[in-house]
Amino acid sequence: MRIEPIVLHRGQVATLAAWHHAQWGHLYSHWTYDVCLAELDGHAARDEGMPTTLLALDDEELLGSVSLVFEDAPELQEHGSPWLASLYVKPQARGRGIGTQLANAAVARARLEGVDELFLFTPEHRDFYARLGWREIARTALKGTPVDLMCIAPAEARAA
Repeated sequence: MRIEPIVLHRGQVATLAAWHHAQWGHLYSHWTYDVCLAELDGHAARDEGMPTTLLALDDEELLGSVSLVFEDAPELQEHGSPWLASLYVKPQARGRGIGTQLANAAVARARLEGVDELFLFTPEHRDFYARLGWREIARTALKGTPVDLMCIAPAEARAA
């Protein structure tokens, strides 16, 4: 398994957009499949910097992804920026540590980008992120769904 930037795998954008929209579309009012597709296509057009998406691959099989974005949900933007977003591992590949590797790769990438503090929200995986060194900063709701807001200082995070 390897982790690579989406710019090297533009052909995976439509698959990722379908996965991401199915998983999180209910949390965003205007985040249609087409909007999601356009966002990921924009990430795939960037050679460096943010926003970006990292992919987990086994040979050429797409296993999952994670993104670094400046805004994940407008309602939460007052808490800070940038955000780790859309950590997703396809169901058949779960339980193999891929999510941990993707999250750590995103934090390492944020560190390289000079990010002082990285944020995320999660409806159900607070304990997973806490084990990786993230700390909870608030509990709130997004479109009626309870979420935990968390942050990490990439410079202080353990190496991926």
